[in-house]
Amino acid sequence: MKTVHLKVKRQDRPDSLPYWEEFRVPYRPNMNVISALMEIQKHPVNTAGQQVRAVVWEYNCLEEVCGACSMVINGKVRQACSALIDKLQQPIVLEPMNTFPVEKDLAVDRSRMFESLKMIKGWVPIDGTYAIGPGPRISQSDQQEAYKFATCMTCGCCAEACPNVNDRSPYLGPQAMGQIKYFNSHPTGAMLKEQRLDMVIGSQGIVNCGNSQNCVQVCPKEIPLTKALAELNREANKYALKRWFSN
Repeated sequence: MKTVHLKVKRQDRPDSLPYWEEFRVPYRPNMNVISALMEIQKHPVNTAGQQVRAVVWEYNCLEEVCGACSMVINGKVRQACSALIDKLQQPIVLEPMNTFPVEKDLAVDRSRMFESLKMIKGWVPIDGTYAIGPGPRISQSDQQEAYKFATCMTCGCCAEACPNVNDRSPYLGPQAMGQIKYFNSHPTGAMLKEQRLDMVIGSQGIVNCGNSQNCVQVCPKEIPLTKALAELNREANKYALKRWFSN
């Protein structure tokens, strides 16, 4: 029987040491990494024949929309649901993302990214206490431009690939910068534009970007993050000069 050989980096608790464990699962055509992990879940026996705890990972949509199944596969961060077994070299090495705290095995805590969305005020401010009618009209070209950034899944791939996002840096990361551009481009979202630009020019902002451009290379949605960073950098410089002269 043809099998799939998996080598998984495991960790029992957030405070325990990681270790490696290998598995072989039955092969089926058109398998992805998620379906291979499901086989381990059904029959958690390693290559040494030992019954072990099933591997823990996160997943939800299985169609590259939710962003939950991000992990490092054969040395590259990506979505496990879109990683096809037939296109991967074996043994397939699975590791959790290093940028985020490991909770268990391949599951990590991505709270850092969601907290950054709160810090940049990642929402369109409206008063929902009464009907305000239709919103402002947006041109088709502006809609198309904004849609690229609306596809962000908060998956963590860009943060994992960015050398400037780590526990020693205050940098919010390329995802947060991309979302600042997104919300500032909306006519109503721009009501909070200056508050967001304060974050961009602050210690957690774009000054920490090293322009490695790793983020745009690993983004599953091919969001033009480097374009957003360049435009934000230009806009932030204008805003900083304006603030300096007004003081």
